Amino acid sequence: MTDTTEPLPPQRLAEHAAMAEHPTPGEAPVKITINAHQLGRLIDTTISHMSGEDIEQLHGIRLDVGSTYLYAVTSDRYTIAAARYRLDDTEQNSEPFARTIPGNYLRSLREWVSTQVGHGLIAISTTVGRLVFAAPDSEFHIPVTDDLWFPNWRSLLRSVAEQTIEGEPFPALDSGFLARWAGTGNILRVRVTADQKALLVFAEDFIGAQMPARYAGVGPVKDETIDSARHLWKDVLDAGATGVDMATDMPEDEPGPRYEAPTDVREVGTELLKQTIHSQADMYGKSGSNPEEFYAHLSASVNAWMAYRFLDALHTADPRLAASTAAEVAGQLDSGEIGEFAWDAAVEAGHDPQKWHDDYKAHLKDRAAKKAAETVRPSRAEVLREAADALEARVTDVDVDVRKTWAAMDADYLRSMATVAALDA
Repeated sequence: MTDTTEPLPPQRLAEHAAMAEHPTPGEAPVKITINAHQLGRLIDTTISHMSGEDIEQLHGIRLDVGSTYLYAVTSDRYTIAAARYRLDDTEQNSEPFARTIPGNYLRSLREWVSTQVGHGLIAISTTVGRLVFAAPDSEFHIPVTDDLWFPNWRSLLRSVAEQTIEGEPFPALDSGFLARWAGTGNILRVRVTADQKALLVFAEDFIGAQMPARYAGVGPVKDETIDSARHLWKDVLDAGATGVDMATDMPEDEPGPRYEAPTDVREVGTELLKQTIHSQADMYGKSGSNPEEFYAHLSASVNAWMAYRFLDALHTADPRLAASTAAEVAGQLDSGEIGEFAWDAAVEAGHDPQKWHDDYKAHLKDRAAKKAAETVRPSRAEVLREAADALEARVTDVDVDVRKTWAAMDADYLRSMATVAALDA
């Protein structure tokens, strides 16, 4: 690929050399732990930014242990990427260390990590000239150069983060390098400050930067502005109408009632929290007046809270698995066949869903019978008294005295009949 992108200049790397970390050979061994899913995530989100073999210092992933986080850092001088994992409380504020895993060992290391149980812990420790990855049943040793220099990546990223906006930024970016950010598997936030300065990238537990390209490629000139770019497409842009918005003027889904299941982990978590709070509010005051509705809201709130806690734990252990699971569940919900999915899952787990179904139908039948038996029907006497009350109420609405008299007589008759009915009962 043609080198059209501005790298981090060698002189700038040299400026940071004095601040770069130089681990001391023979330092006391240090050990930290991380689960297999998270170690795999650190590798996957940074490996695409690694340099080739021509730059030894950058040909690999730098593992950097700070006071609170374990960082994985890579750079090819055009981009820089740093992903982090929060250390266990008992391992925070321990002795920091940094080592570079040579690029030639990364594929083998990633395959070894993939064979481990996702939530299983892997201990990472240092010895002279080695990094040791220890799982409960196996170990993976990698030879490293203890004092291999690496750019002070914290200072580089700080410089990019502190840039101020200059004019109306319209930088040129290499699309090949842009594709590398897909490894984050997440939504990105991007800050652009100037045409010839690096842009800053943020994602969950991830930060990075990318240098702009030297040549724009939009038109035949090196220095491009938004106005000159618009001019190249003047015939198209001038032919378009004003006030048209992609957010409001694009085709929508077919109208009709349907449940739109969220696919993003954060949206799923938000909806589960809303369900918990709303159902808790809806159940108050109904335990006596409407016990069935009370228990329905109670069940909904409990299940939503349990689902949120499980999703949160899964996202902590393996964000990518949580994201793929949320998308898969959304597809199942949209299909409208979750009853069939649940039935098959119950069978696979060794349960008898048919018995569950039969028992539940019997329960509903018994509950209906008890409810019918508990229903108090008004007696004949009560019916007659109600009719008499209704007649007396009509007396005041009748203008003719004769009609009033007959209505009053009918009411007295009904009351006498009610008395007889009560005595018979």
